[in-house]
Amino acid sequence: MVTFYWYPKCSTCKKAKVWLDEHAIDYKIINMIEEPPAKDLLITWMNDNDYPIRRFFNTSGIKYREQHLKDIVNEFTVEEAASRLTVDGMLIKRPIMLLANNQVLLGFKEKEYEEAFLN
Repeated sequence: MVTFYWYPKCSTCKKAKVWLDEHAIDYKIINMIEEPPAKDLLITWMNDNDYPIRRFFNTSGIKYREQHLKDIVNEFTVEEAASRLTVDGMLIKRPIMLLANNQVLLGFKEKEYEEAFLN
């Protein structure tokens, strides 16, 4: 079973959930706004995946823009980024699909989901 972190009002999250349901993927669902991933979990994901730190941020979100993170996010250490994200789930890229071995899919791209689940 995989873990699906989502925000129920997010249209991209809804698309990802529909895809999972249509493909009968078994998943545990977590509302990432009510229960943001713990700091140590975010650090593990950042260290165990090839995504740049910026990809873990919801760069199109209002809070990201209000805090002017665009200007400083590239300077964050993994620790600093995880601390910032843990405080407010709205800053986190969504959805997040947690796969085996702490591998994650950030956002929803159908091709990535197909590669992860159907191959």
